[in-house]
Amino acid sequence: MSAPSLKPPRSTDCPLEECLRVLAGAWTPKILWHLRDGPKRFGDIKRDLVLCSAKVLTTRLRELEDKGILSRKVLPTSPPTVEYQLTSAGKKFQPVLDAIVEVGKELGRNKAK
Repeated sequence: MSAPSLKPPRSTDCPLEECLRVLAGAWTPKILWHLRDGPKRFGDIKRDLVLCSAKVLTTRLRELEDKGILSRKVLPTSPPTVEYQLTSAGKKFQPVLDAIVEVGKELGRNKAK
């Protein structure tokens, strides 16, 4: 019988690291925040994130789709439009984002004192 490993778990084995890897992308928390109320088209998300370039937004949306956080649906319109929405995995980030907002409000109140 071998002795248990005393090595700390690799960061890839840490659930916190896994979650933070998803949220770490530029604009990712804001994309998730703006999709919380339901599906949105690319142009709507772009208008919500005025300072985010179309290239960066496209990259983030693709990354989130690849990770199973959001889904992409091509609508049969002329010209075709694309709609994005949170998957069940993506919806699990909402309480996290709500908590971050509450902490931000508290920090703002403390800063004003």
